[in-house]
Amino acid sequence: MLRKQNSTFATSFISEAGAKLENNDYFAYVELEQYACYVIADGLNDLQTSKGARLATQAVILAFQSNPSMRKGAVSSYLKAANKALLDSDSKEHLKASITVVVSDYAKLRYACAGNTRLRLYRSGAVREQSQDMSLGREMGKEEQLSEDVLARHEERNNLYTYLGQEKNFSPFISKKIKLENGDITVLYTRGIWENVDNGELDDVFSEASDSPQECLDNIEELLLARQPKNLENYTLAAVFINKVFLDPNRKREIKKIIMISLMVVLVVITISVAVWLIYRQRQNRMEEMERKYQNTLEYIEDSNYIRADEECAEALKLAEKLRDKDKIEDISNYQKLIEAVNKADDIYAEGGYEEAQSSYQTAKERSRYADHKADAYIDKKLEKIADYLSVFDYIQLGDSLMLKNDYTKAEEKYLLAKSLATSIHYEEGRSQAMDALDRLYGELAKEQEEEAKNQEEAAARLQETVTEETGAAELVAKGDEAFTEADYESAKVYYAMALDKYQKLEDVASAEQVNTKLKACVSKSNEKDEQKALAEEYIETAKKLEEEGSLGEAKKQYMLAKEIYAGIQEEEKASQMENRMDMLEVDREEEKEQKADERAEKTVSGNSVE
Repeated sequence: MLRKQNSTFATSFISEAGAKLENNDYFAYVELEQYACYVIADGLNDLQTSKGARLATQAVILAFQSNPSMRKGAVSSYLKAANKALLDSDSKEHLKASITVVVSDYAKLRYACAGNTRLRLYRSGAVREQSQDMSLGREMGKEEQLSEDVLARHEERNNLYTYLGQEKNFSPFISKKIKLENGDITVLYTRGIWENVDNGELDDVFSEASDSPQECLDNIEELLLARQPKNLENYTLAAVFINKVFLDPNRKREIKKIIMISLMVVLVVITISVAVWLIYRQRQNRMEEMERKYQNTLEYIEDSNYIRADEECAEALKLAEKLRDKDKIEDISNYQKLIEAVNKADDIYAEGGYEEAQSSYQTAKERSRYADHKADAYIDKKLEKIADYLSVFDYIQLGDSLMLKNDYTKAEEKYLLAKSLATSIHYEEGRSQAMDALDRLYGELAKEQEEEAKNQEEAAARLQETVTEETGAAELVAKGDEAFTEADYESAKVYYAMALDKYQKLEDVASAEQVNTKLKACVSKSNEKDEQKALAEEYIETAKKLEEEGSLGEAKKQYMLAKEIYAGIQEEEKASQMENRMDMLEVDREEEKEQKADERAEKTVSGNSVE
């Protein structure tokens, strides 16, 4: 569309060095067929020859020409290009500048600024829009509610927080699109103007403006110079008279098209809205149902009904997953893990695996930390019961150990403690086991008493038998002693041997040793007697030989020796035999003597007869 040809924009400007040697202000504009761009910049460097304003203006114009647009992003890119140009400059001094950019499509405009160059938009003689300085003075003026005229002389008016050449945090202001009307006036100016000409004077000049912008500019310059300010800064003033804005010839068709599109959009929006509402309503219903299930879960946990809590929690989790509510999913998942842990522990507890159940309840209590400790009371109660149950079993086991050691009194004490504890906590199984243990204990005691009575009887019998045996052994020893005294060593050995056998059976070591000593003495004496007997036998043999040889006197001596031996070993019978033998020898000797006497007598008689 021929926008420029079908609109009338009249632009004029003045730019002077003021009291300075060089003019560091710069104004430039370009009007393309579809868009126009107006740029004013104020150099902020101390060097008179600084070209920061010109460099910034040129960078904006070039960026605009390469991509003409009124989009906010495009306008921002123009200012960023200018900022980069100053930062990348090889100037001796770090270049800085204030800038205001106006972009228009001949029907609307958008402006952007960084620093304290200013814009005013007049409509029907009144200010329609004006820029705000990006300075500390402006911020302080807002807080202190200072007038524009006072701000123009505020000492912090040039202390800028956003400007071109800023290395970090460059944040220029970019306006919304402003619709233009015929007769609008856009004015751009630098601090050389606003420090010396107040806003009221500017407003007066432009409220009485004709169709020529140059006349207004000349009037303002005349006001400025008439004041003859000291150290007058560079000043630049530009005015764009918008005598005719562009009107789109296709506007009615476009409006109709827009209406049709709008109707379609409305229908689509209504359809989408209904769908969204239905989805929203469904989501709300699910949220309500989820919350109800969630609350039911909590109530069942409070009631210690973990089976129903598990069912409600599972349904609540499904709804949370459908809603994709991560927080609720995590929260409900923690409750589900807790419920599963408690149910597992309850199952083990019900089966009587108390030690394993204790471990499972402790695991469940760890889970309870992530579920607002809801199950702590229930778990603690279960753990207390398990501790009591295990104490019952501990008492019973301790009683069993003591019973194995035959410490029945202490064992009974432990069993009674187990029974008492089981009764107090209504633990029927433990009480039954304690009663069974007591029955076993009392049975063992009765059996032991029977055994003890039997053992006592047997001990009494053994004692009686022992006494009898000891009496018999003592009698045998006495008989042996008597035989020993009578030198009847063979009989003594028999008695002593029988007594020794009895003492050995009685395990009477001392008595056995005494008898054994006597037995040895008896054996020794018996051996001596045998030797004496053998010697006596030798005497007898010798006597017999002498007797055969007729040596009766010598034979009698041998018999006498044998007799003495027999008498010495108390062989009275043998001694008597020897005595008889000696008597017989004596008789024989007498007979022999008589015979010899007779023979001698006969010989004597015979001799006498012969004579």
